[in-house]
Amino acid sequence: MPYAMMRHLRRTMVLTQQIRCESIMSSLTAEDIIFRPTMAQWGKVIREAEKIVGYPTSFMNLRWLLSDEFANLAMQLRTVVGMNHPILKTAKMLLYNEHNNLQPWGLVILLLSKSLNPSTSLIASTVTENQRILAELTEMIRTGHYVHRGLLNIPPSDRNKNSDTAIFANKIAILIGDYLLVTANGMLARIKNQDLSYLISTALRDLSEGEFFGQRDAQNMPLPGKAMNRQTDFYDICSDTLPLEVRDVLGSPIREWTLRSLYNGGTLLGRGCQGALLLGNHGLEKQENAYKFGCHLCLAWQAASEVQKITSEKESFSIVSAPVLFAIKDSPYLYDLICDRNVTDMNFEVIKNEVQKTDAVEQTKSLYMEHANKAKSYVETFGECVSIDTIKRLIYTL
Repeated sequence: MPYAMMRHLRRTMVLTQQIRCESIMSSLTAEDIIFRPTMAQWGKVIREAEKIVGYPTSFMNLRWLLSDEFANLAMQLRTVVGMNHPILKTAKMLLYNEHNNLQPWGLVILLLSKSLNPSTSLIASTVTENQRILAELTEMIRTGHYVHRGLLNIPPSDRNKNSDTAIFANKIAILIGDYLLVTANGMLARIKNQDLSYLISTALRDLSEGEFFGQRDAQNMPLPGKAMNRQTDFYDICSDTLPLEVRDVLGSPIREWTLRSLYNGGTLLGRGCQGALLLGNHGLEKQENAYKFGCHLCLAWQAASEVQKITSEKESFSIVSAPVLFAIKDSPYLYDLICDRNVTDMNFEVIKNEVQKTDAVEQTKSLYMEHANKAKSYVETFGECVSIDTIKRLIYTL
């Protein structure tokens, strides 16, 4: 894309964000400022971070969104516009870059790389290029996973002429997700680092295993576990590459939520951060700290996002989000209101009202602060510099 066009597009996006910001500023409370930062705040931190890494990561996805291969697939989406298929919501999220999708994983990986790369070295440029590729392919894997999750399960017995469009949309979603994942794997192979390939493959394993964890409805949407009395509600995050621990997890709010969040991308961000240090030839201790930093950062952002959604009048929320799991533990009858039915058939307004009668939102805010502080403590082990300071601002700005 020509630089002038990129600059014009960027200016348009910034102006749009400022208009949105001005329209909601009058309704913000002090608490909202913490958990609902304005677009201007967030955009300012992002722009400062991009200056540090010297790479416009807000356009990281545009290169493949505007590629010929992706454009040919995206054009097919026009034939399903007007139907309520999840792939359209995913496409809107990618193109409009809604605020709850502004979790800049690639930017964090680049900032971490920048903070630890040698300032003057003959191999520094090669390492930085490989780390940039790692940041981009991590974003692509994450997006590909989201696209693949946006499929409708249509049993053969229910298929007829009315379902032809939905089946076609499923095929497009599969092709788009496959394109992103295959492209990401090709980029990973070109780095030619077997240890890095192994780390990323373990994250891909976790993404896949997460789709089969716990009870599911007919659309393969996750359902919460029944509340159980556990001796511990703590989940240990370990940097080894073994499968995640799943024993005694369901029914324990923090353990279940942590595992689901790690499955849903937490380990991917962790491995991306760990891989950046691996490419920089840093020791195992620093690599382990980077992995735990990435995991706790993802958990903190996830908790903050779930607080925003459960307290919003318009946004939808997940039935296995932390507020819902905490509410089920406090009010077991809520589980009976949820179980044995499809997620799409649930009355989310009733569930939201029941959740807000408990202190589940406050518990989720505490969960956010706990993981944000842990992410901050791990990133501080890498020293003090502008990149690290910017990462710490990102932790607490979302």
